[in-house]
Amino acid sequence: MNILFYIAAFAAVISTVKVIIGKNAVHALLYLIVSLLSVSVIFFILGAPFVAALEVIIYAGAIMVLFVFVIMMLNLSGDGVKKESELLMPTMWIGPSLVSMILLAEMVYMLTHQAVVPMGIKEVPPGAVGELMFSKYLLVVELAAFLLTAGIIGAYHLGEKEMRIHNRYLMDEKQDL
Repeated sequence: MNILFYIAAFAAVISTVKVIIGKNAVHALLYLIVSLLSVSVIFFILGAPFVAALEVIIYAGAIMVLFVFVIMMLNLSGDGVKKESELLMPTMWIGPSLVSMILLAEMVYMLTHQAVVPMGIKEVPPGAVGELMFSKYLLVVELAAFLLTAGIIGAYHLGEKEMRIHNRYLMDEKQDL
């Protein structure tokens, strides 16, 4: 099992790096799907099959398909590739690098200064997860639903095209022929 874990972790790290440095948006999204699938394999290996299934169904399945459709709907031309190339300048990496270093230092501190507590394996049924989601964590679930709704509305407005009149009898009087 350790070999499978390391293979999945390596695939997740490589595909995530390809997402960050990729110049083609559709290819970056496909690498993100590979990364999410690798993370779901890691969850499964760690003994959380329900979380692994949710990762595949929700993230790699539904949300990433929506992202791919939005990218295809926007139909980015050469201007989009040019703007993405500008984002890969070395000066744009300063902020994310600083945040990553802070998080790395925090993780190293937590790993070295915390007592090791063995983790017990406990099977959690899906019903218990549902009860927690709609009782204790209801606000988080509602915020996630609100953000997804806002994303769908934003994608609709980004992809909305001007209405074209195909028949001269359907035009308003103010429009010229």
